[in-house]
Order: sequence, then structure tokens, then C-alpha cells
Amino acid sequence: MDPAERVEELRSIIRHHNRLYYEQDSPELPDSEFDLLMRELMELEESYPELATDDSPSRVVGGFASTTFDPVEHRVPMMSLDNVFSAEELEAWGGRLARRVDEIGASGRTVELVAELKIDGLAVSIRYENGQLVQAATRGDGRTGEDVTANVRTISVLPHTLPAGAPEVIEVRGEVYMSIEMFKALNDTQADLGKPLFVNPRNTAAGSLRQKDPAVTASRNLSFWSYQLGEVVGGPELANHHETFEFLASLGFPVNPEVTVLGSLNDAYAHCNKWEQHRHDLAYEIDGVVIKVNDLGLQRELGATAKAPRWAIAYKFPPEERTTKLLDIQVSIGRTGRATPFACLEPVFVGGSTVALATLHNQDQVGVKDVRPGDTVIVRKAGDVIPEVVGPVLSERPDGLEPWVFPTNCPVCGHVLVRPEDESVHRCLNLACPARVAGAIEHFASRGAMDIKGLGEQRVQLFCELGLLRDVGDVYALEADRLREIDKFQDVSVNKLLDAIEGSKSRPLANLLVGLNIRHLSGAGSLALATHFGHLDAIQNASEEELAAVEGVGAVIARSVHDWFADDSNLGVVAKLRAAGVNLEGPAVSELPQNLVGLSVVVTGSLAGFTRDEAEVAVKARGGKSPGSVSKKTTAVVVGSDPGASKVTKAEELGIPILDEAGFLHVLETGTLPG
Repeated sequence: MDPAERVEELRSIIRHHNRLYYEQDSPELPDSEFDLLMRELMELEESYPELATDDSPSRVVGGFASTTFDPVEHRVPMMSLDNVFSAEELEAWGGRLARRVDEIGASGRTVELVAELKIDGLAVSIRYENGQLVQAATRGDGRTGEDVTANVRTISVLPHTLPAGAPEVIEVRGEVYMSIEMFKALNDTQADLGKPLFVNPRNTAAGSLRQKDPAVTASRNLSFWSYQLGEVVGGPELANHHETFEFLASLGFPVNPEVTVLGSLNDAYAHCNKWEQHRHDLAYEIDGVVIKVNDLGLQRELGATAKAPRWAIAYKFPPEERTTKLLDIQVSIGRTGRATPFACLEPVFVGGSTVALATLHNQDQVGVKDVRPGDTVIVRKAGDVIPEVVGPVLSERPDGLEPWVFPTNCPVCGHVLVRPEDESVHRCLNLACPARVAGAIEHFASRGAMDIKGLGEQRVQLFCELGLLRDVGDVYALEADRLREIDKFQDVSVNKLLDAIEGSKSRPLANLLVGLNIRHLSGAGSLALATHFGHLDAIQNASEEELAAVEGVGAVIARSVHDWFADDSNLGVVAKLRAAGVNLEGPAVSELPQNLVGLSVVVTGSLAGFTRDEAEVAVKARGGKSPGSVSKKTTAVVVGSDPGASKVTKAEELGIPILDEAGFLHVLETGTLPG
């Protein structure tokens, strides 16, 4: 395509997506895809200067002042930031900064930097006059924003009145955002009501702030971080940007605790790299780090382009959302018979890895998202989270694509799929379904159950296909001679596997209960039953009422456990386990030391030897308490993988000891905190 035609096409596309993002809070493209379009436009304008224009999206702030709310003129423009995406680009920005410092005759000064987390939210400017909140506005196009005063007043962390001595006029700039916890709670409510789920916290926060009814905004529990000043009349003379944060905090504004002063560009890159690795440790979403010159006087001398300040740059993290082609939708069958639709994708690099498969959860979510094979779709992968399809890019949908229809029969065994009235998922009820059998055996051998190393998915599938495994009891009937007959199964592998199987016989009763794949029975419930009854036979012979009376079990689990042991085929499995010498005994409650009486231990995340539920039961079984939240009464917080960031932050704020798994085991054994 001719460069001039491509430039005009890019400008049109970018303006379209700017409107969707800033005015309607319903972007079709992930930020990463939009950044690629903007970068292509900037490169073309740089290569062909005659095509550059002052009104190009590359030279103006991206937003628009919509007509939904009254317009507000910013006394001091709200500029956007230029972006970099790598160490090389950050270094190039540093080079431009150094040259600019030389040009203005400031080469002798120390250029100290300040790093702020780039909050993924909506920029606003809040104006106070004589200590009273009088106006709040969105960024808009940088010069004119939208009046959202009534809605901003509902944000509980914002002061409505400033303390005595506050400036006569002060405009506070910052980011309105929605915490991850609030976002998940909101989507849980949406799911309960059968309504479409919100896509991400940023868009949800922006849409919540633009509600015509402030009561709706108030119900969304929005938050705010302050990071800059606009117009100030009668304020103190501040020397550097870091002092701005101290000043804002003194007036009662929320200031992000991760603001850091840095001495060099190398320090800045190390800081960016650190937060790229730990972005999911936070209770809110970030998409990068903002680096600014600390000296406010030098900031003024360095100036700005038409769009962005020269003294600041946004280092953006690798994308966690990308677009790709949806090739097909298929259905997998799990160990409980659950039928889960998943997307087969054109491979795309997102969230640090190449993704070719992504979950679609269930039939309802496929319908709500209305994704169809042949669509261009948005794929999201955040950290270790399972990749998921967010939704389609409707503007790129080919004509004639038909909606996807959930299959009526199991794709593995052909039995009819059933959706119970009280569930959102379909299930294959055929206990002999090969997918269910293999899934149950894989689960039995997994780390949280009997922990049989070497008996993973591929080997289980192979052994099932060869007829060696029909249920979990057959695991203990595997013979060395038969295994050696299998192609490429060497003596070393055979011996390791058989040793692992033999070692699993001594696992605790709670692990065995987990491995039996009893529906609704979690690790916590298994541990509760094991410690209460002390033997598998006692659990098997208990009535439904006796099972339900155990703390942490309840009626639903009790019914499921009772029904499992009433099934003859399951009793046959238990007989095989008994004959093989698998441990069926567990410690009675009275055998556990009651050394945690009076202690409160909060567990967040999963540990190697415990799930979170199992860890909580371990605390309670020793007389302690394990609440779901952190308070001044908390003795310690145990942090495993994928912890709740808000709990960790609260513990740090209150000075409560934070323990790893080794520390937790020490507490369980001794009843005291590690020295």
C-alpha cells in the first residue's frame, strides 16, 4: 500500500479505537495491539515527514471530550505519556533526555529520577477551592474533559474537605481504578444474575465513573491514587516531584507506597524489571512503570511536545492481552465428567508464553461472549492464570459466521451430556467414560493426593489404552515385567515408578480421600473427616448425619461422601487399596497437640504440602483460628503461591509476621513463631 494511503488508514483506525476506549469504555483491541498501530503510524511519519500533520493521533492526546457530561476546561493541560517497551528503548529515551539537558545548559545538574507504578485506570483531575472539593474531570483530549464531580464524590478514599492550611486552589491529578478484589466480586454478582461479565478492571472503572446515576458509581467501590498537581494557588514551593507525594499525603490523598527515587537509568530499568516480575503481587492492576525527572525546575525547562512531557516516559510491560484467530471450539471431559469448552487458537505470544488453547468456561459464557470459530478474538493470560478468551473483535467478524452450538453428546464416549438444573456446566454421567477414568487416575497420582511421581497424564493415558488401568485401585497392581514390555520403558523408569507407587501407600488418610475423587470433597473436608473419624472404615460406615456433623463438612459434602461409599464399584476400589496395603488410618483429633489455642493464623495462597483449605484445617485441628482476613488480632500470615495481595499488604502495614511454608510447619509443630 502507498505510504500516504496507509498513514490515512492508520489515523482513521486509531481515531476509531480512541473513541471506543475513551468515550464508550468498550475497546475492541487490547492496548498492545493499539500500541502496534500507533507505533507503525509514528514510524511512517518519521520516514515520510511530508505526511506528518499537527492533528495526527500521534501528536495529540488520545481522548475526547464527550457530550454525555458537561465539558471542563483544564487550567493546566493533562498530557499523556510517550511509551517504551524494552531496555534499549528506555536507554534511547535516556539519551534524548541527556541531550535535551545539554541543550538547555543544565548538563552540570544531577538528573535524579522518580519511578511510579503505572496504574491501569482512568486519569482524572480533582479541583479544590478554599479546601472544598468543587469539581472533578476526566482527561478528555487533554484540554477539555468531562465533568464527573458527582461520581468522584462517591469514591470513599478521597477527601471532600482539606485540612487547614491547604492551598487556596489545588488541582490533584491521579488515577481512578478498581481493585482486583472488587472486580472479581462484581463479576461474581454478574454471573449470579446471568448477565455478561465485565472484561477487565480498567474498563469497568472507567465505565463506573461515567454512570449517569452516582449511586451506581458508589456501588462499584472505586479507588484512587494521586500522583501529580495541576493548578495550585497559594501552595508551598516544592523542589522535586517526590516532595509532591509527601505534600499530597499530608493533605489526606492516597499516595501509592511504591514510589521510588532512583539515581540512574540502570536503576530505573532494574526497577521496571522487578515490577514486571511482581505485577500480580498487587491488589490492583498495573501495566508498566512511569519514570520521571525528579527536579521540578528541570521538568519545566525540559518542556514538552504537543502531546507528552519530555521529562517522563512510560515503560510498558509485555502484553497480557493479544488478538488472534479462533480456529475451533472443542469440549474436554474432566475427571468428574465436567464438559468444558475450550478455544483452539492460532498460536499467539501473550503473558510471557505462546498460547494455542484457552478456556471458555461453560456454555453460558460462550453464549454471553458470542465467540465463533473464524472470529478474531482477544486472548488474555495474566501471570500463571489459565489463558482465557475475553471476547470477539466484532468489527473483524467475517460475514456469515454461525453461532457455536454446545454438543449434545460426550465427544469421548458418545453418552448424552446432562446439565443439572442447579449447575452452569454440562456433565458426562458415564462412569466408564475413558476421559473420566484417565482424569480420575491422574488426579489420584497428583501432588495434592497420593503424589506418585512418574504417573503423569501421558503415562496414565498409555496405561489406560493398554488395559493396565481401569480405576485407581489398579495402580497398585502394575507389574515390573509388564511395564518392561512397553516400548521405550527402561528399567530405571520402571523402578522409579514402582518405588513411587510403593511410597504412596503410606500417605496420610486425608491424601487418600482427596485422591478418591469424591465430588465436593476438598482437601479441607478430607482432612476434617480424617482427623474426626481416624479410619476410612469409620467414614465408610458413618451415617449422612454423622458426616454432616463434622466441622467443615456440611450437608452437601456429607451426602456426596455417603453416596460414594454406597456404590458397589467404589467399594471394589477400596477393596483393592486395602489388599495392596494402602494406609487407611488417620490421626484422631485427640492425637494432635492443641498448641495453637489463642492463636490466629491467616493463610493466603497454596503451599507445597497443603492447599489453602488444608492449611486452615491444620490450624483449627490444633485449637487455633484461621479467619479469612487480616486484623490486629492476627498472630501470623502464611503466604503460599498466588496469595491475596491485599492480605499481604495489610500484614505489612500492621507489622504482623509473614511466614513461608517452613515457618508454618514450625508453628504447627511447636505452637510458636520461628525465632
